Amino acid sequence: MIIGGFAAQAQAQSNVTIYGLVDAGIVSERGGVAGNVTKVTSGIGGQSRLGFRGTEDLGNGLSAIFQLETGFKADDGSLDSTNTIFNRQAFVGLKSKDAGQLTIGRQYTPLYLAQSQVADPFGAGYAGTIKNLFPSAGANTRVSNALVYSTPTMSGFSADALYALGEQPGSTTAGRQFGFGLNYAQGPLNARLVYNNKNNDTAAVGTTPAKVQDTGRNTMFAANYDFQVVKAYFAYGADKGVNSAVLPTANAFGYTVAPKPSTDSNEVLVGAQIPVGSGTIMASYIRKNDKTVNNQDADQWALGYLYNLSKRTGVYLAYAKIKNKNGAGYTVGNNNEAGTGDKAFNAGIRHSF
Repeated sequence: MIIGGFAAQAQAQSNVTIYGLVDAGIVSERGGVAGNVTKVTSGIGGQSRLGFRGTEDLGNGLSAIFQLETGFKADDGSLDSTNTIFNRQAFVGLKSKDAGQLTIGRQYTPLYLAQSQVADPFGAGYAGTIKNLFPSAGANTRVSNALVYSTPTMSGFSADALYALGEQPGSTTAGRQFGFGLNYAQGPLNARLVYNNKNNDTAAVGTTPAKVQDTGRNTMFAANYDFQVVKAYFAYGADKGVNSAVLPTANAFGYTVAPKPSTDSNEVLVGAQIPVGSGTIMASYIRKNDKTVNNQDADQWALGYLYNLSKRTGVYLAYAKIKNKNGAGYTVGNNNEAGTGDKAFNAGIRHSF
């Protein structure tokens, strides 16, 4: 009786949700050095995933929260990341109605959240993903050992701050990363200004506190506005320093002189979502401007269509093409893969639960 009473009380105060996405389809890539490739792959529009999120009411407007999320490949059933179960997200924290939210663990950066949630009509997925030309690889997407604080929303305004410890012996700065985001979302307008700073040093290089490598610094403004008949998108990014704009694939086109990642560049995106019946047309144009002496610019245009069979299930088509200049080496990928060539076609199905 007593044990049953405790269990009922815990159930009333706690809530755990199991959720996920299964996304699989056909990808056809053209233009890579190894030749054309057509394959069945996973995570084209959004990475296939299984997650657990939960809350516990602690009283007085305070809750304990957690989230654990793993990525998997629907085409062969394997984990998305070898020897890492919860590679996508793994954090625990506290949430207050009045004081905001503080979480600790592996989490998304404000930079990537702005790219996927605000800047890109493709939602950082499909062949038209913003990640093909905007810096979104590696630690720009998620970072481990991170503390993230998010303010409450007031009149549409909110802010986020991230600090990730580098955890390198003998140094408090080597490998550390920090970022912030200023957000506005009210009515038809959604806008964010974000900054990300990644220290490239390791404890094995140099002597603390000497700085051996330049930091990678990314700043981006993104906005979208819903006109009902069309939702317009805009983004501008500026990247400075080593590893601020890493190439998705190393020398994908087999150039005699391999392309060099830019240490000084900017990007512009203009795009749209157009509702058509039960579906949505997605379109974007991205311009990458390399301001170094290499002048390795690139342009991408993309078009896609997502048709909703239900609230949880959709089928899609997408196509994108990149024009590389002066030996630039950017590739057309999707949400889960960097791609192998300068053109790609997607066709697939996704189901969320």
